[in-house]
Amino acid sequence: MGRRTAALAITIIASAGLSALVAPPANAQERSVLSMLRSLTVAPERPAGYDRELFPHWDYVGDDCDVRDLVLISEARSGPSTGRSCPVGSGRWFSEFDGVTVRDPGELDVDHMVPLAEAWASGARRWTTAVREAFANDRGYAGSLIAVTASSNRSKGDQDPAEWLPPRTAYRCTYVSEWIAVKWRWRIAVDATEQAALRVQVNACGNPRIQAPARAR
Repeated sequence: MGRRTAALAITIIASAGLSALVAPPANAQERSVLSMLRSLTVAPERPAGYDRELFPHWDYVGDDCDVRDLVLISEARSGPSTGRSCPVGSGRWFSEFDGVTVRDPGELDVDHMVPLAEAWASGARRWTTAVREAFANDRGYAGSLIAVTASSNRSKGDQDPAEWLPPRTAYRCTYVSEWIAVKWRWRIAVDATEQAALRVQVNACGNPRIQAPARAR
């Protein structure tokens, strides 16, 4: 990301005054992914009552930009061409899910690493609307939101890692690590099948150690 774009993102964050957009502390503890997985509550999913509108998302943050724009700005490998304006114009992005390079932001979705429906079924149904909004716009942990091709995001849908993994195998260890980290950050449960699938993947990845994100709730 160029200096001008980085400055734009920082200016937007500062002017919005949103603590949820600030990066986690530099002294965050390093933990093994398996230890984080073990600490998650195991419970059956309860999807009844889900509605995407229960998670207000893409909050406006000033200067004609919303949270989705900030993700695109921060993840651009070059550009975007619109400089200081939103919505974001052409640039260059790399979709981690499928390894595709994209120059038109209209071909990208900003994916919630843990889908909103998955969060609802795994505990977010008990949250207040304000907490669900914070989750849906979470910029406090870089793994929470990611820009990927629309086709790969639609392929994923609301599935968990027992049902879907990124077709780009080189990204799978990062994917399962960040899935677990997001659930750990927000204290979201896993179901038994999901937990077993994650354990297999984490062990296959050598149980990596990552910087644990700050707890959000």
